[in-house]
Amino acid sequence: MAGTNENLPDLIRPTRTQGGGGFKAGCGKPVAPLGQNRRALSDINKNIIRGPPTYPYAANGLPGKKPIANKKPVPVRRPITRTFSSQTTTKPSLPLPISKPSLPLPEGKKPKVQIIRDDEIENLDCNIIDVEDDFNAPMFVQHTEAMLEEIDKMDEDVYEEEPLLDIDSGDKGNHLAVVEYIDEIFMHYKKQEVLSCISPTYMSKQHDITDRMRGILIDWLVEVHYKFELMEETLYLTVNLIDRFLERQTVSRKKLQLVGVTAMLLACKYEEISVPIVEDFIVISDKAYTRTEVLDMEKEMVNTLQFNLSVPTPFVFTKRFLKAAQSQKEMEALAFYLMDLCLVEYEMVKFPPSLLAASAVFTAGCTLNGCLNKWSTTSQLHSNYSQHQLSECSKMMVSLHQKSGTGKLVSVFKKYGTMKYGHVARTQPAHFMLEARFWD
Repeated sequence: MAGTNENLPDLIRPTRTQGGGGFKAGCGKPVAPLGQNRRALSDINKNIIRGPPTYPYAANGLPGKKPIANKKPVPVRRPITRTFSSQTTTKPSLPLPISKPSLPLPEGKKPKVQIIRDDEIENLDCNIIDVEDDFNAPMFVQHTEAMLEEIDKMDEDVYEEEPLLDIDSGDKGNHLAVVEYIDEIFMHYKKQEVLSCISPTYMSKQHDITDRMRGILIDWLVEVHYKFELMEETLYLTVNLIDRFLERQTVSRKKLQLVGVTAMLLACKYEEISVPIVEDFIVISDKAYTRTEVLDMEKEMVNTLQFNLSVPTPFVFTKRFLKAAQSQKEMEALAFYLMDLCLVEYEMVKFPPSLLAASAVFTAGCTLNGCLNKWSTTSQLHSNYSQHQLSECSKMMVSLHQKSGTGKLVSVFKKYGTMKYGHVARTQPAHFMLEARFWD
C-alpha cells in the first residue's frame, strides 16, 4: 500500500483527516466525506475541454524524476453537437476508447479518481466552448451558404432599386392616349414590323443607282421636310416608302428624285393635316418633273406597295421608349437626332424600327449621363430588348455621331444645330460606348 502510493502524485494521494470524515488533496485543503454528494470531473460538465495542466508535475511526474515514457494521453470525450449527432444517426456507432491506468496497480486495487469541488472549477485552466460552435461545417458548405445569401441579397436589392414603373398612369385621364389598349397596339406594331422589314441587300438589285445616291436623296429630303415644317412622322414614313419601293422596283437615276418627292407627297397625305400641293414639290425639285409625272409615279408606287401605308416606323417606337426611360426634352431631341442620322445611312436599313428606336434612346441617355446610364428594367420590358442586344446598333450610332457635320451630307447636323432642337448636334459623342469593357 505504501509502496503503491509513493508512485502517485501528491495531488491525488489520499490522506485520512483527523475526524475520519473523508480525504483531502495533496494541496492540504479539507474535502467532504465520500458519502456526500461527489461528482467526478468527467460528470461535471461535458463541455469542458482540458487546457494545459495547472500543475506541471501532475503530468510529468514528481519534481526531480524523469517523466513516464510512452504515456498515452487521456482521451477527451467529444461534445455532442447537432452536426455530430446527425452523423451518429447515419453511421454505426463506434465503441469509445477506454482509458487505461498509466501505472499497473496491484491485484485487488482500483484506480483512484481525483475529486474536485465546485468552488475549485473556477481555478482550473480550462476552455469552455459552446456546443453549437464546437464543430464547424466544412469550408465548401460555408462558402455555398454565403454565396446563396449574397445572391438572395442581390436579388432583393435589384427588386428594390429597379421596380417596374407604370408609364401610362399619368395619361389615364387622357382619352387620346388610349391607355386601355396601348399595350395591344404596340404588340401589333411589333408583329407588323416583321412583315414590313426591308432587305438590307436590296440595293444590289438596282443597276443604275447606288447606296450613295440614296444617301444624297434622303439628305435632301431632310432639308425639304424642315423647310416645309412638316411633322416628324412624315419624314420617317417617307424614307420607309422609298426603301420599300426600291426593294420591289428598279428605277433609273433620273427618276430617283421623282421617287423621293412622290414618297413625301404620299406621306403628307397620310400624316399631315395641311398637305403641300403637287406644285410645291415641283418647285422644290427645281421643276425637274411635271405634274403628270408626279401623279403617274404616285399611282405606280401605291400599286407596287399594294396601298399598304400603315406601317410602324421608328418614330412610334422612339416615342414609347422615351416615355419608358422617363426622358427629358434634351434627351428626346438627341434621340431623334441619332435617328435622323441613321435614316441617311443605307447600312442601318438592316435593323428593325424597334431596335433602331431602342438603341437611339439608350445611346442618347449614355451620351448625356455618361457610362453610369443603364438600360432599366422598365425600358427592357417595353422594348423587349436587353442592353446587350443594343450593342451593335448603338456603336454604329456613336460612329455616325462622331462623323456628323463632316463631309457633304450635313442636313441633319444643321437641322439639330438650331435653337428649335436645343443645339443637340453640338453634344459630344459617347466615345466610351465603343469600348468592349462598357458592354461587359
